[in-house]
Amino acid sequence: MVFLEPNIKELQERVMSLLKEKSYMPSTVHEIQEALGLEQADEFKDLVKMLVQLEQSGKIVRSRNNRYGLPEQMNLLRGKFIGHAKGFGFVAPEQVEGDDVFIPPHEVNGAMNGDIVLVRVSDDSFGDRREGVITKVVERKTTQVVGTYQAHEGYGFVLPDDKKLPMDLYIEKGHSLEAVDGQKVIAEITAWPSDENNATGMITQILGHKNDPGVDILSIIHKHGIAIEFPADVMEHANSVPTTVQPEDFEGRRDLRKELTMTIDGADAKDLDDAISVFKEDNGSYRLFVHISDVSYYVTENSPMDVEAADRGTSVYLTDRVIPMLPHRLSNGICSINPGEDRLTLTCEMKVDMNGKVIDHDIYPSVINSNYRMTYDEVYQIIEHQEEELSKKYDEIVPMLNDMAKLASIFRQKRQDRGAIDFDFKESKILVDENGWPTDVVIIERTVSERLIEEFMLAANETVAEHFDRMKVPFLYRIHEDPKEEKLQRFFEFLTTFGIVVKGTGKQVDSGALQEIVESIEGMPEQSLISTMLLRSMQQAKYFQDSIGHFGLSTEYYTHFTAPIRRYPDLIVHRLIRTYLFNKDTSAQTVAHWSATLPEIAQHTSERERRAVDAERDTNALKKAQFMLDKVGEEFEGVISSVTNFGIFVELENTIEGLVHVKNMNDDYYRFDDRQMMMIGERTAKQYRIGDEVKVRVTSVKPEEQAVDFEIVGMKENFRGSRKESPKVIQASRGKSRGQGAGRGRSQGSSSKSSAGGGAKSSSDKRNKKYEKPKKKFYEGMPKKSKKRPKKK
Repeated sequence: MVFLEPNIKELQERVMSLLKEKSYMPSTVHEIQEALGLEQADEFKDLVKMLVQLEQSGKIVRSRNNRYGLPEQMNLLRGKFIGHAKGFGFVAPEQVEGDDVFIPPHEVNGAMNGDIVLVRVSDDSFGDRREGVITKVVERKTTQVVGTYQAHEGYGFVLPDDKKLPMDLYIEKGHSLEAVDGQKVIAEITAWPSDENNATGMITQILGHKNDPGVDILSIIHKHGIAIEFPADVMEHANSVPTTVQPEDFEGRRDLRKELTMTIDGADAKDLDDAISVFKEDNGSYRLFVHISDVSYYVTENSPMDVEAADRGTSVYLTDRVIPMLPHRLSNGICSINPGEDRLTLTCEMKVDMNGKVIDHDIYPSVINSNYRMTYDEVYQIIEHQEEELSKKYDEIVPMLNDMAKLASIFRQKRQDRGAIDFDFKESKILVDENGWPTDVVIIERTVSERLIEEFMLAANETVAEHFDRMKVPFLYRIHEDPKEEKLQRFFEFLTTFGIVVKGTGKQVDSGALQEIVESIEGMPEQSLISTMLLRSMQQAKYFQDSIGHFGLSTEYYTHFTAPIRRYPDLIVHRLIRTYLFNKDTSAQTVAHWSATLPEIAQHTSERERRAVDAERDTNALKKAQFMLDKVGEEFEGVISSVTNFGIFVELENTIEGLVHVKNMNDDYYRFDDRQMMMIGERTAKQYRIGDEVKVRVTSVKPEEQAVDFEIVGMKENFRGSRKESPKVIQASRGKSRGQGAGRGRSQGSSSKSSAGGGAKSSSDKRNKKYEKPKKKFYEGMPKKSKKRPKKK
């Protein structure tokens, strides 16, 4: 990041304000000088210096006749280039609304996946597809490549794992670290590619042979630029933190150690950052205590651990490992609410009436000592089945667990009544052996125990967000913007195939209507698939400095407060609570500091969240493909999950997905209908649509491409026609107010599909239909100049 001198920064703001005026026309430097009233020689020198910086960053453009203007004033857009393995790509504009701009292969002009570029939109763009040409690469985003080394006599190549990088990286003799053929390596790019030359690089690290245990996931970790080891100064800082709470730490805290408190987590969880208590009052109301580990007490602003945590942004949960945001000494130690140990916490205490409304609350620093470390399964068995042995073992807390279940049910009903969208997707877990090889893929069921924790975290997050929004101080929120009208309208048209008619337009829709759609498809074979299409029609949840609400969760106020061990935004929220509430610091200087800092934190942590999700998806896809390796020739029942112009994706019962490529549909010539998302046989009129149940045979598996290929061997008769005769009619706008938000832990609003707004996809679905965009994930980046590739010998 470039930090400008104060006078240059102020001048930059004045220039950008001038250029954004409606009446502004592209002007010369002297015309800009005159418009700003700059008379001194030093001021003119600063103006020239600042204009150069803005031009280099691509925020402004200088024309051939030396006139300056914003990119859009010069028929240019600034955005991120999204590359494709076949050479073409798309530019996602940064500031301007509208679909991505398609870039043909011959107009890429050296840009690589992830680069920030300027693009000129062609005048002859047609329909809803804009085309353009990249005129300048403003910023290169990737400096290294992870791939497989291919050895030759005296030189070699690195073949990138990321197929979005259609290049081999040439490695000169002496720059290979003596890597051998087939090893996974990390290579730094030393020269970017051009039309004539390959990119050139040097190997900086050898990860191991591609067939060695663990190297596959290690490659994915490095491919996404995720740091594994902590720097020495971070570990030194972590080691200086006491392993137990000290007497001086109690100052200014409420002592709640005698209160009955418990944690409820997965059996294998080690970073326990929340504990709860529920007490039912005589009048039927409840007191809910949500205690969250006070990580900000130990991780202070700008300390080595804070800087590292800010860079990581989040813990990353992969199939057989966790890459933590904080060192284990904190995440599994002093910050983890382990039973029988004193722990420092921030408590959100809520008084809740019989209708689930929080009628009073308090937020304060505390110290607790958790009485019980409960697992989801134990709580489920006690609440749902009154399991005798467990109920006897935990007889002290059984009444509280039952009260928790009742309160969670009240919260849930209240959210549903207010229109919150609750996706209930199948989620799977991949079981692996000691070498990391997958042995099974099993379905995970969300039970009452997971749901009650989720509801309590929802309540705390919403309560904290509303408190600080009403204080009118800078704060960090979790938001989910309203869906874009055109995407929802396409989804409504798609629904008619299933006998569901939505009256109104995408512009009028509210979350209550979408929740009614989710409820109306319950029990249908297409339930999860329609839900997936709805999720893809919505925008991604993200962090933001303004409280603009969460559409999918139907809440006006929402933040992430409940997972500071594994999410940096939660740590920032704790720091803000301490600043404003406990230290009573709302001075102009403090407010100015956070006003300037929070937008960057919000953007960075949103990007880090998406990186973690992509790494998790890559890993799951890899392990699922490996699991299917020995199943070539076997047949399975599945459901069509997506239809594109190049084939049909089929999802098996265990969530493994594979492609039936159109070239392997040999019984007819199939035409793709993008409005109804179906394949139609020209001769037989046979139809394949999302939701159809089919039997498939595994024809091939390519783990290195995370790909499973199927062929269709049978199809069940579907009965959608009868539903069309009596269509379900849903009103797009029901006038509902916004209700509550998203829950707990690593999956809320991020990787978990069940969290509304968390997994919404971008315009990639449109790219799939038009340009055969594969489903594989990719990482950010690529090249500069390069050296000519020698002929392979």
